[in-house]
This record gives sequence, C-alpha cells and structure tokens, in this order.
Amino acid sequence: MLHRFDSCLRKQNMKHQIRQLVSLALESMAADGVIPEDQVPQPVIERTRDSLHGDFACNVAMVLAKVAGRSPRELAQRLVDRLPESPSVVKVEIAGPGFINFHISPDAYHSLVATINEQGHGFGRSELGRGKRVQVEFVSANPTGPLHVGHGRGAAYGAVVADLLVAMGFDVHREYYVNDAGRQMDILAASVWLRYLELCDEELVFPANGYRGDYVWDIAATLHREHGETYKCAATEVFADIPPDEPEGGDKEIHVDALIACARQLLGGNRYRYIFELALNTILDDIREDLELFGIRYEEWFSELSLADSGAVNKIIERLRESGQVYEEKGALWFRSTRYGDEKDRVVVRENGQTTYFASDIAYHMDKLGRGFDRVIDVWGADHHGYVPRVKAAIEALGDDPSRLDVLLVQFANLYRGGKKVQMSTRSGSFVTLRELRKEVGRDAARFFYVMRKCEQHLDFDLDLAKSQSNDNPVYYVQYAHARVCSVVRQAVEKGMDAAVSDGTTNLERLREVHELTLLSSLSRYPEVVEAAALNEEPHQLTHYLRELANDFHTYYNAHQFLVEDDQLRDARLKLILAVKQVLRNGLNLLGVSAPESM
Repeated sequence: MLHRFDSCLRKQNMKHQIRQLVSLALESMAADGVIPEDQVPQPVIERTRDSLHGDFACNVAMVLAKVAGRSPRELAQRLVDRLPESPSVVKVEIAGPGFINFHISPDAYHSLVATINEQGHGFGRSELGRGKRVQVEFVSANPTGPLHVGHGRGAAYGAVVADLLVAMGFDVHREYYVNDAGRQMDILAASVWLRYLELCDEELVFPANGYRGDYVWDIAATLHREHGETYKCAATEVFADIPPDEPEGGDKEIHVDALIACARQLLGGNRYRYIFELALNTILDDIREDLELFGIRYEEWFSELSLADSGAVNKIIERLRESGQVYEEKGALWFRSTRYGDEKDRVVVRENGQTTYFASDIAYHMDKLGRGFDRVIDVWGADHHGYVPRVKAAIEALGDDPSRLDVLLVQFANLYRGGKKVQMSTRSGSFVTLRELRKEVGRDAARFFYVMRKCEQHLDFDLDLAKSQSNDNPVYYVQYAHARVCSVVRQAVEKGMDAAVSDGTTNLERLREVHELTLLSSLSRYPEVVEAAALNEEPHQLTHYLRELANDFHTYYNAHQFLVEDDQLRDARLKLILAVKQVLRNGLNLLGVSAPESM
C-alpha cells in the first residue's frame, strides 16, 4: 500500500471510504501511465453477498482492462499495491477474474456503534446536497372533493422523498399546486348550487357529470343555512334551454357546461363567484387539515388562478407565438409539441378564447424554473404519464433545460378490506377518504405501507394487515423492535443495574457472537441506504432496510441475554442495541412514522 489513509468512519460511510481509497489508487496508476489519465472512472463499490468474500467488492480492474491493454488481474494487483493504508481495512484480496474484495476490521464496526450513539438524530445524514435547491411538488389534487386513499400514496411518497433529500443536505421547497381555475371547479360550483336548489325544495334531475359526494350536500347546506334562499332560482328556469343529459341520449359534457353557463347568467358574476369560492375554500381547508394530520407540510400553496391574474399564462402564450411554436387551426391555438417528441400537438387556447389547463401548466413550470431551483420534482399520478412529454416539450421550446424537471409517476393504491377490493370514484362520491383510512389504521401504518413499493408499481393496501399486531405487519414489526430496546433499558433500571453505558468504543470488542456481527454489519449499511433512497427517489429502500434491521435485532433478542452479570459484556450489548434503537428511530422519522417506546 502507498501511504496511510486516516479518514475515519465518523465522517463518512464505509462505502464512501472504500471508494475514496480506490480513487486515490487509480489516480496514482494514471499518474504512472498504467491507465489513461482521461479515462479514470468513478469506481463502483458494492457490498458482497457472501461475507467469506469480504464486506465490499470493486470491479474497476475489469472495467479498465480493455483501455489499459492489461489483464484484469494484473490491473487489480497494481491497484491493490497502490491502495493507501486504512485502519478500517484489515485485508484486501483479488478474486475471480479481477474482483477486489475488502475486509473491514472489527474496530471499524465498533467505532460505528460509538458514532451512532454520539451523533444520535444526525447519524445517516450528510451534506451531499449542500448548496443545491430542489422543489418537490406533490399531491396537488383538484380541490373538488376530499382526499381519498389514492391521493394518500402520492402524499406519503412525496413527503418522504422531500425528507430524504433534506437528510442529504439539499435545500428543499415543498409545494402544493392548487387547481383553482379550471372547468372541474366550475362543475363543482354548479353541483353545489344544484344541491342548494334541492334544499330550497326545487325538484330537478342532477347531472350525470356532477359531483355527487355527501361533501357537496354539506357545502350546499352551509350556503342554505347562512343565506336562506338568496341564491334560489326556479328549476324550470335553470333547465329551460339545457341540452339533454347522457341518460336522455345527450352528451353529459355539453349538458354540464350548459348548466355552468346558466348558473353564471342567472346568479351574476358576484353571486356565482361566492358559491365558487365557498366550495373551493371549504374543500381546500379540508385538504389542508387532512394533510397536516397525515404529517405533511408545505412551504407554499401555489394558486393556479394567480397565474392568470398576473398575466403569466398570456405572457407564455405570446412567447410561444413570437418564436413560431404555435399555430391556429379551427379557431384554436395549438402548440407544436410534436417538434419535441410528443405524439401530437396540443391546444393552449380553445375556440372560445379560453386558455387550457395545459397553458396554465406551462406557465406554472416556467415560474418554478424561474425561481432558481436546481431541480424541480413533480409527483403525479400514473394516469398523467402522457402529460410528461408535452410539459418537457414546452420547457424546451421556451429555451430552458427540460432535464431540470423530474416527473415521478405514482400508481394509485388498491384498497382491500376482508380480502375484497374497495371501489373508489371521486365524481360518484363512492370512495374511502384519506381521513377515514388514517382513523382506521393509524397514520404510522398508512405512511409506512404507502412507500413499501416502488412508486411506479401497483400497491395493494391490506387494511386488515395494517391493523394487525403481528410480525406480518411490517410497521408493527419495526416499531416493536424499537420498543423492545426501550423495554430492556427499563428492565435494567428495575433490576438495579446501571443502564448508563460507557463512552466511545470501550468494551465493544466483547461483541463476537454471530448475531452481533450481523447487527454491526446491518447498522453500517444505514447511511448508504438513506443516500441511495434519496438520490434514486426510492423510499421503499428504507422500509426494506428497517424491516431487515428489525429482523436482525429480534433474532438477536431471542438468542441472547442483554442484562448479563458480566458488566463489560452487558455494557457492550447495551451500546449495540441502543445504536439499533437510534437507527430505527432515525429511519422511521424519515418515513414520517413514530418510534414508540412501549407497545
């Protein structure tokens, strides 16, 4: 080895340390002409599957063999000869066609336990993203009804992605985009008004495309209670010239749009706007409360309507017009999105002169990028997958870099109760709200279950499992591990034993059992898991890790006594399980899940 390498595990995780050792050796090889200086790669370090082959492995010698004109094993040997010495590495060996395997010293693992117990909440966090600003926009459900369990998955996922990025040192701005300026809001306002008319004893046939949930009745009842029949019109007058609805052989879209126009005309601008805002604010307040109770917070709630009021939408359309990116056809204005890979061009201004939701979305994304974020992350439902290329096309057409936008598509969760799938529909009003889910299974189970799988994978949410107090329930299993450690400490006090542990690595050399070595290795993985989960936007990596760590602890708990008479051994084991407790707490905290001290 070339020289001593004194970087310690207190400053970085084990994988980073091995990568730095290899990078220094590669730089030495390049300086000596062993490998081309312009082709020095970033070495990939992986954990070995079999502990007999060490703790970490690197395949860089095989990657460089062709460009260096040497055999992989020869390159591997040259690299090993140049590795700086490190107190954390006890052995380096070459295996197979040219793998380099690293064996970590027991002292390094013991130092890690001390680091965990000293750093506490800060363990696993880093400054990797220091100086980088990231915006995460998530949920952003239309305020046309309460949040349902489908929205819950996007909420949990977006929140954890944001918190993971914060843990990596990024400056994160969480945002909710309030769709308060679209046709759906007009349908909601008309639905509320029609229910209000029914409360005024008017007989009418409710539109097929209206919003039918009980919450619509509740808003209508508030309007009626506070204003009596101030907003009443005769149903015969309302429906006098309305085209037939779908059940009568008509078009439900044309029918409801005609009702909206009629409501505007009969009520007048101010009265219609009052009903519109009553519906919007009632539901938006409900959404805010739901998300707060679900542990979700935002730095900003951004109004779509503000874009139109500020002229931002019209300015974007003019920029597209000036650069030749739009054209008129059949009275509408179309964006040439096919120039940028979209399957067809998109309308930005309708025949009636109204701008589309897409136009507002372009303006919103340009506003976001203009605020100086290095990266913008949108968390959308999987049904919006076709929307991604057109938004990126617009960003490119307007001269910005579309790669700054990262769209994460989340599949909706399928809810099961008693083995049967629960059907959901916001429009019909037949759905399970996020509030109902939280009350039934608890916030912890809901948050944990929602992020157990990759966001693009379907999630079957089993209510019965989420409520069970069994090892099959993953969140219960992890929380129980944390509570068990707390119980051990309480038992020590009850037995008159000193539960205070010694400083640093004192007595940790007594940890020699297989279960102890397994736990030490598992604990060392935590910083790597958090980093990978954050940078790959994959919270499920953290849930899987916590389940594995909990399993290793429960196995250790069942196999060994912690409160032994041997003071030194007891001290060492308490230190180890306190480190497990801290890592479990840190990981659960990033998931928005509590770490109970008793269960």
